[in-house]
Amino acid sequence: MQIELLDTFLDLIETRSFHRTAERLHVTQSTVSARVQALETSVGGRLFTRSRAGTNLSTEGLKFEAHARALRHAWTEARRAVEPSSTAITLRIGIQNDLAAGQIGDWVMNFRRSLPDCAFYIEPDYSMQMCRDLDRGALDFAVVYSPQSLPDLHIASVGEVRYRLISSDGSAKSDLNPQRYIRGSYSAAFDIAHRQVLPDFSAALLASGQNTAVAGLLLAMGGSAFVLADTAETLVAQGRFKMVTDVEPIGQPIFAVMHQRHRTSRMHRRLTRIVAREISGRGVAEREQ
Repeated sequence: MQIELLDTFLDLIETRSFHRTAERLHVTQSTVSARVQALETSVGGRLFTRSRAGTNLSTEGLKFEAHARALRHAWTEARRAVEPSSTAITLRIGIQNDLAAGQIGDWVMNFRRSLPDCAFYIEPDYSMQMCRDLDRGALDFAVVYSPQSLPDLHIASVGEVRYRLISSDGSAKSDLNPQRYIRGSYSAAFDIAHRQVLPDFSAALLASGQNTAVAGLLLAMGGSAFVLADTAETLVAQGRFKMVTDVEPIGQPIFAVMHQRHRTSRMHRRLTRIVAREISGRGVAEREQ
């Protein structure tokens, strides 16, 4: 079976649109249709039904989905197994963008100390893309804010980081100017907590989903925003910003994610313990500040 047939099938499950899948895979819509027909011929059943509401899995398609994901993952692992390498194994690790800048050095140092015979490829990214990459075997392990509930993924809680509100306009909530507020939209969980803490500031004129971008906007224009606690400390120390003391920090849960077949792997359990230990140590330091 050609692997692009599985890629097309799995992408079409997400998009429910032949047109959108064609755009994402950089092929024509007729190519998508031909691939689906070829796959249906191979498995001997109709995999999708089409209607005005979109493209949906048929009963046969629902049965085939788990097998398709397993085949795709196994193919990726098989290719990687025969790649030339001077080490026993290369682990591909994804890290949430906001965590990479502040934690990646310590984490990788401990990864290498615990697994000296492994090589590491590190890729900062966003949660949804990392979960997709884990599902198809392009990543081995990821640390994310918003894990996706895909059937083949194992998710473990490893702690949380905190975002603190700082402002160039004053140290109290009453000092904040909604017109100068920059809303950090770091995850769905963060957005829910933010609406509870600052219900009148959800419709900000500026917003970003990345801590470094929010910090850059603050430095350029002033105003108020939630940023990671260590970023907040750095900006406050420069003298231009103040901690907003009557608004509680927002905690962002962190999760380690891996393929189900790796949940009992010694390497993956070590990686999870290292991340949990590092996050726990950082959390204690933040609370003591």
